[in-house]
Amino acid sequence: MCGIVGVVSNNPVNQLLYDALLLLQHRGQDAAGIATNHSSMFSMHKANGLVRDVFRTRNMRSLQGNSGIGHCRYPTAGSSSEEEAQPFYVNAPFGITLAHNGNLTNQEQLKEEMFRNDRRHINTDSDSEVLLNVLAHEIQEATVGLALDPDSVFKAVANVHRRVRGAYAVVAQIAGHGLLAFRDPFGIRPLCIGANETDKGTEYLVASESVALDGMGFRFIRDIAPGEAVFIDVEGKLHERQCADNPSLNPCAFEYVYLARPDSVIDGASVYATRLRMGEYLADKVRSQINVDDIDVVMPIPDSSRPAAIQLALKLGVEYREGFIKNRYIGRTFLMPGQAIRRKSVRQKLNAINAEFKGKNVLLVDDSIVRGTTSREIVQMAREAGANKVYFASAAPPVLFPNVYGIDMPTRDELIAYGRTNEEICREITADALVFQDVDSLKRAISDVNPALKNFEASCFDGVYVTGDVTPEYLDRLENARNNPKAAAEEDAARTRLNLNLATSE
Repeated sequence: MCGIVGVVSNNPVNQLLYDALLLLQHRGQDAAGIATNHSSMFSMHKANGLVRDVFRTRNMRSLQGNSGIGHCRYPTAGSSSEEEAQPFYVNAPFGITLAHNGNLTNQEQLKEEMFRNDRRHINTDSDSEVLLNVLAHEIQEATVGLALDPDSVFKAVANVHRRVRGAYAVVAQIAGHGLLAFRDPFGIRPLCIGANETDKGTEYLVASESVALDGMGFRFIRDIAPGEAVFIDVEGKLHERQCADNPSLNPCAFEYVYLARPDSVIDGASVYATRLRMGEYLADKVRSQINVDDIDVVMPIPDSSRPAAIQLALKLGVEYREGFIKNRYIGRTFLMPGQAIRRKSVRQKLNAINAEFKGKNVLLVDDSIVRGTTSREIVQMAREAGANKVYFASAAPPVLFPNVYGIDMPTRDELIAYGRTNEEICREITADALVFQDVDSLKRAISDVNPALKNFEASCFDGVYVTGDVTPEYLDRLENARNNPKAAAEEDAARTRLNLNLATSE
């Protein structure tokens, strides 16, 4: 999961991009970057860290131009090195910068194709650099002997869709020509476009979430459709075309559970409204498993579970209270390396209000349970604060499978729900009772808000990978690379040497 933004304006865009990235900071706190285009030349600055820490006045002054793209990252593929901060740049053809949210499932195959057939060098482990080079190659092929125009851009994107598998929402700049945005044919990762009318003409902003448009004063136009590409040329004219053969909308269910800001609207469904509905369905499940008369208070685990907890308490007729105060300057715990660090981080992130727990039977509501580390620590904190009984409810179903489409969820063995019954999970987190949302109820909560949404990417809950290319063998390779990075690196090096020998012999 990352945040991406692209802007075409009649005025300098450096401040606008910076402010938009601040609005998308929740989507990635590992690194940030901005690339602008001025007189067919790119200016770029990127580094590890939060947006506010990456950019200084001298950096902002260097980012000249009336169009640009921005990115905030947490790493899902590759490492967290500064070299893999985005945007990425390639100098041919024309000069292209690109920022990407998602994850490619066939990047190893594409790397080999790049090396053997396209004669392009990939310098990092980032799949975003692979995607940039595929796009660059297809633009080059589409413009041989021809000028670059919207038709050739859309032809290139169509060929990208044919070659690339996985999830990808993309913003890119082509030097001296315009800004390009496109979404994968399954519409897994969100992307929307807005406009702002000025005295000098229309400005356009493309972003991962509508909250970036709202905060920057842009009028929401629509979500970019699965497989669709939007191209805004240097004259400020908007061109749009469907570039995929058989597109279908399958938005990521975890965006609604946790990733997106509650004030965003994704594919026509208010994130806040979907979380309220999750609370209603979860209340039904709680009522069937726990004696409601035995629950004194309902408490959320701040912040993303709050709407579900409020609605759950209302439907059960149980008092709602805030029992934990959150320190907003600690990173997301499920993104942190090492169990010991995560346990320590939970204590730093949350502090219990003892008076709200003492002598009470408490139902804690969280958005999801991934590893269980956070849940276990929170239950213990509630007991230490004086709770009599601690019940636990998850607004999401059990996370049983890795996510391969842009969320850095761990291997199957690291998932607390993998291979365990509900009772075993409950014992692991030391709760008195544990209730999970049903998968069908989660999907229904989203569809209730926007009935047009019929299908979802919910692989981490149901094991159905919508792109159709994720096999058990693929998951085994991913887990081997995560658990044995040195061996995986040696295997990749051996493959590269083999390809080099094959290319030389040819």
